[in-house]
Amino acid sequence: MSAARIRAGLADAPTEVDVLVVGLGVTGAGCALDAVSRGLSVLAVDAHDVAFGTSRWSSKLVHGGLRYLANGQIGVAHESAVERGILMEVPAPHLTHALPMLLPLGHATGRRQAAFLRAGIGAGDLLRIAARTSAETLPRPRRISATESRHLAPVLGPDVRGGILSWDGQLEDDARLVTTIARTATGMGAEVRTRSRALALHGRGATLRDELTGETHEVTARAVVNAAGVWAGDLVDHVELRPSRGTHLVLRTLPGLGVALTLPVPGQRNRFLNVVPQQDGLVYVGLTDVPVQGAAPDVPEPSEAEIDFLLATASAGLAEALTRADVVGTYAGLRPLLRAGGRTSDLSRRHAVLTSSTGVVTVVGGKLTTYRRMAQDAVDAAVAQAGLDARPCVTAHLPLAGAAPREELTRFAGESPSPRLVRRFGTDAGLVLATARGVSGLTDDELLEPVADGLAVTLAELLFGVTHEGAHDVGDLLDRRTRVGLVPHDRALAEPAAHRAFTLANSRVR
Repeated sequence: MSAARIRAGLADAPTEVDVLVVGLGVTGAGCALDAVSRGLSVLAVDAHDVAFGTSRWSSKLVHGGLRYLANGQIGVAHESAVERGILMEVPAPHLTHALPMLLPLGHATGRRQAAFLRAGIGAGDLLRIAARTSAETLPRPRRISATESRHLAPVLGPDVRGGILSWDGQLEDDARLVTTIARTATGMGAEVRTRSRALALHGRGATLRDELTGETHEVTARAVVNAAGVWAGDLVDHVELRPSRGTHLVLRTLPGLGVALTLPVPGQRNRFLNVVPQQDGLVYVGLTDVPVQGAAPDVPEPSEAEIDFLLATASAGLAEALTRADVVGTYAGLRPLLRAGGRTSDLSRRHAVLTSSTGVVTVVGGKLTTYRRMAQDAVDAAVAQAGLDARPCVTAHLPLAGAAPREELTRFAGESPSPRLVRRFGTDAGLVLATARGVSGLTDDELLEPVADGLAVTLAELLFGVTHEGAHDVGDLLDRRTRVGLVPHDRALAEPAAHRAFTLANSRVR
């Protein structure tokens, strides 16, 4: 794995492969890994960067499908629960952990509503059991008292009379998951290239443009998979999407918050906001569901109305109202939902695999949690379409780079000079540090020092982003390889270190 590299541009890229994958969000990266792990040659490209689009704008949760169960989407709910368990127990225990989630019950919560909520949480646990996810991975839910509720979440309002404590999966970071999937694919032989735009697709290849040089390249492929997310319809005909925008607020902190909060949206029985604390001290509040008209922008922007809605709805459940002054950042992502009638919040999150008249296989819909199954179905279709000689899918049993059993990761973190690196890279933390040491000539203490006051990111991980993870510019490092860019003030503080990482890495190359 140490020799594996994600690269920018198409220099020396293969011109003939078994499978060409377009799009390097979580689904495209998953397709690249699925295909190469079946013994196929793979080129995977993206016009921008790994995790540039929707995949980095999630709630950073690995959902079990409870919302879909409440909407009657039983198949989607079960698939979500199954894939959550697989991801947390095999491919990525190093990038996931169990997140306690508190649904507070106030004096205004009637008995019927409380019974309904308890039944819903109980149904979510039945999903976990049906998915065969261990209670050690995700503990069973339980009713808790008002005293325990306030202890776990001192920020709650005074009318709390108890709550329901349940558990779901949380990602260390969504973009880190995507990057790790892509790096795992390169370690198995896939070519993963950013800054490589698909200009035209057909069932046996594509015209690609190197965004660094402007040169065009013709690539012949026995199968082509379009995993371009909300832009998938721009590359093939007859794929109609109805994107919706989900916005989050980024707060610096909510004092004493030790659990995620699930807060009801007033007037809507099955809709809730999540207030989710992060490992680095930030808190995410989300999310909205707003239909989007017109062309999908490269980087969606939250609307003022969405920000006001999130502040007001979250404040209704807290002791002190949130204001604009509490917001240190915002982000928004577009869900690639298939066009259908009704509200976007009611559209099924089941994915679809479609084959164009020229043979391009397009995978759309779905959600981050189910990326592995989406990739499996897309590659199955591509293999069948092209008549490829491929092994069966193995990704449900394939650990990602740095993965290990949780008890081993706990022991490894205790022995490591940087538990943060173990959280973000698992057992590859030593590789990250050794690489940075070799590139820079700096001591471990210098490499593991936070790059600025108040920030957790280190020079070691920035250097690894350049040497192994294909970071081409400061934006790649701060907005995707790390998530410093979610807070503009923090991004400005970290920019000198990002420039330094490129200087050190490039000096070593020369």
